[in-house]
Amino acid sequence: MDSTQFPVNETHYYLNHAAVAPWPRCASDAVAAFAQENTLSGAANYPQWLDTETALRSNLAQLINSDPAEIALVKNTSEALSFVAYGIEWQKGDVVVIPDEEFPSNSIVWESLQDKGVVVKKVSVKGDAPESELLLAIASKPRLVSVSAVQYATGVRLDLEQIGDACRKNGVLYCIDAIQAVGALEFDVRACQCDFAMADGHKWLLGPEGIGFFYVRRESMELLSLSEYGWHMIAHPGDYYRKEWEIAPDARRFECGSPNLLGATALKASTDLLLATGIEKVESLVCEKTTYLADALRSMGAGMITPGSSVGRSGIITFSTGTHDPVAVWRELMAKQVICMHRGGGIRFSPHFHTPQSVLDLACEAAAAICRW
Repeated sequence: MDSTQFPVNETHYYLNHAAVAPWPRCASDAVAAFAQENTLSGAANYPQWLDTETALRSNLAQLINSDPAEIALVKNTSEALSFVAYGIEWQKGDVVVIPDEEFPSNSIVWESLQDKGVVVKKVSVKGDAPESELLLAIASKPRLVSVSAVQYATGVRLDLEQIGDACRKNGVLYCIDAIQAVGALEFDVRACQCDFAMADGHKWLLGPEGIGFFYVRRESMELLSLSEYGWHMIAHPGDYYRKEWEIAPDARRFECGSPNLLGATALKASTDLLLATGIEKVESLVCEKTTYLADALRSMGAGMITPGSSVGRSGIITFSTGTHDPVAVWRELMAKQVICMHRGGGIRFSPHFHTPQSVLDLACEAAAAICRW
């Protein structure tokens, strides 16, 4: 691995990839080159910029095992979730099942449908078998289940294939917020059998905010009506002389206007790096580092908030600060350049594959010194 891609490791103890990740140098260089090109020649090379966008779709398709035609480039996870929530034709009494520990993006959007008669049922994902209550709820045949692949506050990683099998068996639509998985862990939409999946680029994908992906299974695309229209989401977006238009046959139908080519340039470079590294290797290193953190913190006297069955299965480890206020501990850690977040009633550390062991050791020592376990 080329450590020069991540100079952040020389200046900070960066353990906050579950929030906003630092870019690799290749993404920074790609954006600088794009800006310089635009400054010197405007949009003279616009066709080449579109080639970069096409390459990004291909990269994302490889990362999630989909067809590029099933991927829309969107602003963020919340926008993609809204496309699902407001694209389905709901009937009064339809039930949506979600875990009770979801990030607000995957709860607010469904709760907003309650004035349409949609019932939101929240179930626990605690314990060593976090899928158990979800599976019971799916057996009652709700209209849709929406889960995070990894819970943002605790790092609980769900068995997405088991949930997918239950959804297919019971005729339930299946949506996955994959923002805490894609880029850090292997994620396969075919194996999961999900209808919809989405993620921002600014966490584990190592890209900028303002660009992400929306996967729509080809067989499920017509289930979603559209709420946004524009020149870009039609079948022939470059033919301005056509009098008639039709909706694009692929996922580009969810992209109503001009693309975010600056964001695509950065995210393409970052996903190039992830693919060159190999997502299997990335996952192995990420999980190895969270296991190391958990062992080190426990040896110092810390209690784990992340359940034992989930430790080392995702890029997130959350630990208790004991009698100390986690927000106060977080502020002290940040002042020591330990970049992390307070979540789930404790402190969340989230290293990526490139994070050096020295960063892990020094962050644990700083936490122990502050919490005095």
